[in-house]
Amino acid sequence: MTRALEGIKVLDLARYVAGPYCAQILGDFGADVVKIEKPEVGDVMRGPGAATGDDRLYMLMYNRNKRSITLDLRSDRGKEILAALIPQADVLVENFRPGTMEAMGFGWEQVSALNPRLVMARISGFGQDGPWAKRPAFDAIAQAEGGLMHLTGDKDGEETMFGSVVIDYSTGANAAMGVMAALHARERTGRGQVVDVPLLDTAMSFLMTAVAEHHRDGNVMGRMGNRDRYSAPANTFRTRDGQRVHLMSAGVKHFNALVKILGEEEILQDPRFATPPDRLANADLVDETVAGWFLRHDRDWLLEQLVAAEIPCARMATVADVVDNPQVKHRGQIIDIKHPTLGVVKTQGNPIRLTDTPVETYRDVPTLGQHTDEILGGWLDMDESEIATLRDDGVV
Repeated sequence: MTRALEGIKVLDLARYVAGPYCAQILGDFGADVVKIEKPEVGDVMRGPGAATGDDRLYMLMYNRNKRSITLDLRSDRGKEILAALIPQADVLVENFRPGTMEAMGFGWEQVSALNPRLVMARISGFGQDGPWAKRPAFDAIAQAEGGLMHLTGDKDGEETMFGSVVIDYSTGANAAMGVMAALHARERTGRGQVVDVPLLDTAMSFLMTAVAEHHRDGNVMGRMGNRDRYSAPANTFRTRDGQRVHLMSAGVKHFNALVKILGEEEILQDPRFATPPDRLANADLVDETVAGWFLRHDRDWLLEQLVAAEIPCARMATVADVVDNPQVKHRGQIIDIKHPTLGVVKTQGNPIRLTDTPVETYRDVPTLGQHTDEILGGWLDMDESEIATLRDDGVV
């Protein structure tokens, strides 16, 4: 074994982000991921011109380490081919609206009858059942309905989205984790199962103590901007040269080191600053005081002193700063993806490292239908004439 999931076969029927990201994670760990796409147009994330390989950058973010086959699942012959592929697979990933797979004839009962060992990852907005199951949803919808937008933004401002599709990413990662757990369980039971992961449930998993606080005393957690909810000082502060530094210095060790660096040790005699609970109870005053201290110094000097004192801190980095970060370079977190029309595209890699089985890009993002002949021949033993007939009929 050279990769952790080598030998696992995955059928990826998903579109957009969460489902394809789940399948990409499995591919990163070595699974043979076959992406099934519509003939001529492909995954909606390919954008205009997909048939000529003019894929948009979005496609490259979620589809490395996959092979692509085109298959018309609206046709009877296309459904027959999918039904033949399922017994060869270990995992099927889909993120259609609940009920769609059933209407196609590939609900859980049908696919498990074809392959009792199959693990079926079902990603949706609100889950496979319940009063909201068939509502459409995207990342932002889950952020809003899951309470995350209510927690995000300035204290006195409007709710805002995260700066990225964090719920799509997290739902895809949760689904991949569920798939691997189900594969492990299959080793003991011999049976596959459904992995049901909704965007809404993922969004709610980020709510920290909000649900417990509400049930305990009716408190509705609100927005805090960049301030930490449970400690102070922990916020973003502007420096003399107009830059910004995020600081987390609430514990005894860190706050004592901070005041020593800045020559403000006498503040510890003030009972409002004496202990972590005191500082949290007076967070507005503490933040205002630290903000004044930071305005007397330039960012780079502050960062140098804070890092030397082992105080958690960070510059407010742009994406340009991130890709130039020496730690990011050391980790090899920026990888190259090759594309026939876009050339080499640099993007972020998988954040997980395994010591014995590498997590790597061993297969670039496929063009639409690039591996159709290879998969039909390899998985189903079709010959060239059979595949040519399917292509002439518009099935692939």
